[in-house]
Amino acid sequence: MTVAKIIYQGEPGANSHLACLDAYPDAEAIPAHTFESAFAAVEQGKVDLAMIPIENSVAGRVADIHHLLPNSDLYVIGEHFERVRHQLLALEGAKLEDLKTVHSHTMALGQCRKTIRELDLTPIPEADTAGSARMIKEQNDKSQAAIASHLAAQIHELTIIKQDIEDETHNTTRFLILANEPDDALPEEGPVMTSFIFRVRNVPAALYKALGGFATNGVNMTKLESYQLEGTFNATMFYADIEGHPNDRPVQLALEELGFFSSQVRILGTYKAHEYRIKNKE
Repeated sequence: MTVAKIIYQGEPGANSHLACLDAYPDAEAIPAHTFESAFAAVEQGKVDLAMIPIENSVAGRVADIHHLLPNSDLYVIGEHFERVRHQLLALEGAKLEDLKTVHSHTMALGQCRKTIRELDLTPIPEADTAGSARMIKEQNDKSQAAIASHLAAQIHELTIIKQDIEDETHNTTRFLILANEPDDALPEEGPVMTSFIFRVRNVPAALYKALGGFATNGVNMTKLESYQLEGTFNATMFYADIEGHPNDRPVQLALEELGFFSSQVRILGTYKAHEYRIKNKE
């Protein structure tokens, strides 16, 4: 499909912005203040796609997304894996010994604990990484640093005072690419993934029985997340990713069994597996 505009949550220079540029270099990447506004822009046809983070190899899931997906009418048409590289940014002319505090999103601070401790910096959580870079530029204080991307450094004319400071070299974020209309991959297009949400019936061992079909039919489930609904601890929704296409006979049988023990099943999309997933499975 032709993509003219793609939206992401965060300020220019955020890792989500980088993901948009890497996946759709010819599209206009548009920032959104919240995930809700990003979803709404796609639903209203203001943009073609949304690039939404769903999990990180170090920090785990992005919780907001699992609550937003069931209430939206958007479809998953792809996935993207972005290697996250954190840079320590400061004002031009600042030196490591000048720094006292470091500002960034809580996740970024947590992913750079070793460097923060080694440099004896005081971590200060902010709304996002790119916004922290902008703040450092605006406050014009050489004792303050930010953890953000190389793109944020370029946008805000900051110096990368220390490169690639993340604790883990595998630090990677997985994004879902969302659209207003389905664009499902065909079974013959190679390895494909299918994402869906479901709600089990309130009977004993319902989840065990609902998922049993995937095991007995040899369908690999790569992700399963649960979250509470309606402010109670009784109603639970699940998000899942599996390898395979709904037209594949084993997947068909597994989904039929899932439907028998679930009060709701909704397939969000079937899409080609990203090359990162394929490479790391080999």
